[in-house]
Amino acid sequence: MDVAAASPDDLDHPANLEAGRRLFAQPCEFGLGVTELAQLPPADLPEVAFAGRSNVGKSSLINALTGRHHLARTSNTPGRTQQINLFDLGGRLVLADLPGYGYARAPKDAAAGWQRLVRDYLRGRSVLQRVCLLIDARHGAKASDREIMGLLGESAVAFQAVLTKSDLVGAGELADTIAQLQRELERTPGAHPEVIATSARAGAGIERLRAALAALAEAE
Repeated sequence: MDVAAASPDDLDHPANLEAGRRLFAQPCEFGLGVTELAQLPPADLPEVAFAGRSNVGKSSLINALTGRHHLARTSNTPGRTQQINLFDLGGRLVLADLPGYGYARAPKDAAAGWQRLVRDYLRGRSVLQRVCLLIDARHGAKASDREIMGLLGESAVAFQAVLTKSDLVGAGELADTIAQLQRELERTPGAHPEVIATSARAGAGIERLRAALAALAEAE
């Protein structure tokens, strides 16, 4: 099969893996952080957003994808990301690191403001091509994850479930979590059918997620 014939859904195809490698080998720079939608820049490039519960590992995953240890700030304290942080990947794709939902060690009014910002962004950003919905592999989907899934379905926003910290569970438990989540996604509007299991620390699934995102980027 040649490059042109590679299906974008075949994440293990050498052509798609190479496209992902090339994309994420490009410089990735922090653009800006916004605390309200009016601060968002013009919609010039396709965007991919990383959403998930507080401390699920959004920033760590972005760092692993881009090969940069300190591009996105990481913390063991839930609620550290308090704005939408935008990163320009080689002038071809924008990565949006969203504030976590669920538990956050912050005043309730501040946390509520972040949640409104996230929901308004997910509903109204025209260039948003896909949401990577990050779910901790140790716990599976929680009620707050399902709430976001429902919001994305209502807003006709495509999303892909991405398990994080997959190195912290056994192979059998991981397979069961993936199978259960995939069954749930079959009934969820807007959900990509495949669950990608990743580990920012061990590197598992990073190449496959790069391949998936490369299909959404501006052409070279």
